[in-house]
This record gives sequence, C-alpha cells and structure tokens, in this order.
Amino acid sequence: MSAPKSGITSGGGAGTGGGRGEFAAIERLRRSLPGPPHGEVWIGDDAAVLAPTPGQLLFTTDLSVETVHADLDLVGLDTFGWRALAAALSDIAAMGGRADHAVVGVAGPPSTDLDQLYAGIAACARAHGCSVVGGDLSSAPEVVVAVAVTGHVPDGGRPVLRSGALPGDTLAVTGPFGASAAGLRLLRSRGGPPAHDPMVDALVDAYCRPRARLAEGEAAQSAGATALIDVSDGLVADVGHIADASGVGVALDNVPIAPGATRDDALGGGEDYELVMAVADVEPLEDAFGRAGLRPPLVIGVCTSDPTERSLDGRPMPRTGWEHPWA
Repeated sequence: MSAPKSGITSGGGAGTGGGRGEFAAIERLRRSLPGPPHGEVWIGDDAAVLAPTPGQLLFTTDLSVETVHADLDLVGLDTFGWRALAAALSDIAAMGGRADHAVVGVAGPPSTDLDQLYAGIAACARAHGCSVVGGDLSSAPEVVVAVAVTGHVPDGGRPVLRSGALPGDTLAVTGPFGASAAGLRLLRSRGGPPAHDPMVDALVDAYCRPRARLAEGEAAQSAGATALIDVSDGLVADVGHIADASGVGVALDNVPIAPGATRDDALGGGEDYELVMAVADVEPLEDAFGRAGLRPPLVIGVCTSDPTERSLDGRPMPRTGWEHPWA
C-alpha cells in the first residue's frame, strides 16, 4: 500500500480502533493479514517484491462499486470485501489457473470501517489460497474496491481461452445456477438477513460468499477443455461469449437450477461464478473432476456449426443477463 498521493489526506478517521488516519489504517491492515515468505516483500513498501511466477502469468482486475455491486443497507462491508475479491479470483479460475497474489485498492468515505471490509477480503483470500500483497487507500464519496490478481497455470500448462470451442464440443458446467440471484431477492424482500432456514441460508450464502471455482478450472484445463468462462453476467450471456469468441453456435437442452431459484434466476441472474466448459470428450473431464474430489460436471448442451444459433430446448434463447449501461 503506497503513501498518500496528491489530494489525499492522511488525517481523516479511516477505519476504527488502533489510531486514526491512512498510515494507522495501513499498519493495522498489514498486521491483520498474513506476512510474506522469506525473500518477498508485501505491504509496507511502494511495491511488492514477489518470486517469479512459473509459466505464463495470468493477470486480471475487477471493480466493485457500492451503489452498483452491493447494497450496504442489506449486507455488511465484510460481505462486500469478500465478493469483490471472489469476482477477480473467478476470472483466474475461468482461465484454468491457480491464484497467486492480490492487490486491493480501496476508496471510500473516511468513516468507512476498513477493519470490517478487510475481514471479508482476508477471509476470501484464505478460503481460496491467495495472498493479499498490497494495495492503496483513498478518500471517495462511496466505497469502491479495485482488485488485481495474478495467477498461473500449474505444471507449465496453457491457459484456456473463450475462443477455442469447436462444433461438436460438449458444454458442461460446474454446478447449478440462480442461487445468487435468488439470495439477493430474499435479502431485498426482507430488508436484511432472513430467519434461519437451510435452503434460504444456502441461497443467501451463495450471494454473500460466492466461491471461485479454482479447483474446477484446473481440472478442466488438465482434461483438455477447449474453452472456459465463469458465469458472472448470467448463463445465457456468458455462454454467448464463448460462442461469439469461438465462432460457433450453442444449443442447450439442460439448465441446472439451484433449489429455491427460478429458471429466470438461472438464465440471467448472474454472479453464480460457476464455470462453463467446452470439451471434445466429456469422459476425461469427469475423470479429472473425480480425481480432484469435485462435484461431477453437468452437461448442458453442445456447440454447433451454425455461429448464429443460440437455442434452448430447440427455441431461441431469451435475451437476458447483466451488462453495464455504457453509451
């Protein structure tokens, strides 16, 4: 985490406890996170010093904005922090990679509880085996979290792109869809965490604590997946991204729906972070998932030779999913 830049003061009341101001907040956050191994330097200098990454470097970035990606009247800052990091980690999973390091930039009002925000970031980092090695703090009217993550494909393998699917490839996924959208709807309808119920808890947790499918992405890469994508914008939208990038059509005949979710949630809700995988042969994929102790992949359809085809159960797919409204 770097020193203050022009226009950023170090005297505001950032965070809670243990001193006030940016420098005190940085030191408090540094102590709350795991330290570096011998020979590396993480939080505290102007840049992190890291050991070389084996093979090709994977690098991604993701933004989370308070009024766009989370309603802080419904969820806590720890949830916001977890979701911000998980979204970036999922991009590494979608390349068949393993996450290595994260840099987290935070902007927000000086009253923002940085300790709570970073509790969620740190918990997500531990759950996914990724180290937070630096970042930056700034003042802003609303909370924004910018995450950059590096990773690599194990054993010198090659990343799996969106653009490698071929006609005849099977499309499979890592799990059912719609849980995150259903969980958010429950939170909105009740104005906060609902009363305890196992199915409701699972839906709310899918929204609040999404998991990046890193192990599944590695297994798919090792099994020869021809294309990969994570479902952040909705199944229909993201399957369409594979089709567009690969120049193939897609014909779906099965949409696995999470218990308690609707078909609309599954098709367009987004933020499930399950992976869509194109494979020439599904058997090696099933074997790789079994060896890794993962849930079996679910077949949902095929890639076709007509690049204009986007069908579901023999009919045109609905136009649904999330897209930021740029002019």
